[in-house]
Amino acid sequence: MFKLRNITSNNESQAFRTFQLRNLEDVPGFERMSAHQRMVTRVVGSVLPFKTNNYVCEQLIDWDNVPNDPMFQLTFPQEGMLDPENFTCIADLIKADASSADIKAAAQEIQLSLNPHPAGQVEMNAGYLEEEVMQGLQHKYRETVLFFPTQGQTCHAYCTYCFRWPQFVRIDDLKFASKEIDRLVSYLKLHPTVSDVLFTGGDPMIMRTDLIRRYVEPLLDDALEIDTIRFGTKAPAYWPYMFTNGQEADDLLRLFEEIVASGRHLAIMAHYSHPVELSTEVSQEALRRIVNTGAVVRCQAPLIRHVNDSASTWADMITTEVKLGAVPYYMFVERDTGARRYFEVPLVEAYQIYTDAYKQVSGLARTWRGPSMSATPGKVMVDGIAEIGGEKVIALKFVQARNPEWVNKLFFAAYDEKASWLDELRPAFGKEKFFYTDELNNMKIDTAQRVQLITTRAS
Repeated sequence: MFKLRNITSNNESQAFRTFQLRNLEDVPGFERMSAHQRMVTRVVGSVLPFKTNNYVCEQLIDWDNVPNDPMFQLTFPQEGMLDPENFTCIADLIKADASSADIKAAAQEIQLSLNPHPAGQVEMNAGYLEEEVMQGLQHKYRETVLFFPTQGQTCHAYCTYCFRWPQFVRIDDLKFASKEIDRLVSYLKLHPTVSDVLFTGGDPMIMRTDLIRRYVEPLLDDALEIDTIRFGTKAPAYWPYMFTNGQEADDLLRLFEEIVASGRHLAIMAHYSHPVELSTEVSQEALRRIVNTGAVVRCQAPLIRHVNDSASTWADMITTEVKLGAVPYYMFVERDTGARRYFEVPLVEAYQIYTDAYKQVSGLARTWRGPSMSATPGKVMVDGIAEIGGEKVIALKFVQARNPEWVNKLFFAAYDEKASWLDELRPAFGKEKFFYTDELNNMKIDTAQRVQLITTRAS
C-alpha cells in the first residue's frame, strides 16, 4: 500500500504555479533531470502539450526515481512518445537554433499525423441546432451531452497520455470550445432524452466558481429534464487546494451543495491515474470535502504503460478510493491517438491486469468496469477470454453505444495477443464483420451527407 505522505501545507505550495517549456528551468526538481531528459522534454514538448505545476512536482513526483517514476512519466514528455524520425526532426531544429515558426510548422505536420480526433469526435458526435453545428458540444450517446466551456479548455497539468491533447496545441480546427450557455439550453429543450450534461475540456474545474455557476445555474431550471450534472476533472489529483483552501474553495463546495439540493445528481468524474495521487493529506481532505457536499465522486482512468500497468497498482488505487468514499467507475483503454504507441497495453494483457486487480479488492470496490474502449461505435468492454467450439476468442460487449439497442450485447473477436484497439480485432468464427458494422457505416454515410448539405447551404 502507498502510505499517506505527511506533507505540511504552506502558503508557497498553495500559490498555484505552472511550468511549461518557456520556464522549464524553474521546475522544482529541474536540477535532478539529466541533460538528455531536459532535451527530450523540449523536443517532445514542442509537439505534444507539456504543462505541470508546483504541487505535482513537489508532492507527487519522486525525483530519486526519475525518469521511471510513474508521476514523472504521467506529466513529463518521454522520448518514446514520438516516432524516432519525428523526434530527430524536431531535435535537429532545436539544436540548429531554428526559428520558433519553423519548429511550429514541423510540429504541426507531426500533430496532424497523430489521429488528433479519434472515434468520430468531429463529425459523428456533433450536435445541431437549427441546422448549425453546436460549437463546443458533443452528443454521442442518447442520454448524455458533453459541453466544453471556453474558459475550461486547459488543465492544472497535462497528462502525457491525454486523448484530448489537440485542445492544447493551438490548432484552432482541433479545438472544441463554447461559451454559449443559452444555445446549450435551447439544444437540451429540443432533446428531452438527454438526462446528463457532462462539463469537460480541458478541465472545467480550472475555472473560477463564479464562471462555473454561470454555466450550471441555467441547467437547474425545472423546465429542463436534466437529472445529472457531471464534471470531468483531474483537479482533485493535480490541484486539490481548490477544494480545501480559502473562500474560493468554500464557494465551489457551496455550489455543489446547491446542485444536490435542487434534486439533481452531481457526479464528479475524477481522473486518478495512480494511487500516489491519493496519498497526500490535502488530496484526501479534498475528496472528503467534495463527498460531504452530497456529490458522488466516480473515479476513472486509462490503463497506461509506464504509469499504472500492474494489478497491484490498480488494486491499491481502487481500495483507497472506496476507503475515501469515492466510487470506482472505469478502467479505460488508451485511445488510438497522440502518443498511443508509447502508452498502449494490448487488450488481452489489459484484461488480465483488470482481472488480477479485481480479485484483490472487496465487493464494494468491484464497481469499476473495464477494460473499456471509447471507440467509434461506443464504449466496448473486454468481457472475457474464452474457448468456444474449439476456438479461442475475446468476448466483447457494449456498455454504451450510438444505438442503444447494441448495449450489453455480447459479440466475439478472434483471440489476438497483440491487438490494442477495436479496429485491430477481427470477428471470430469466420464471420466477415461484427454485428454492428453495417449500421455504423450507414451512420457514417448519413453524417457525411448532413455535413455536405450544411456546407452547401452555408456557401
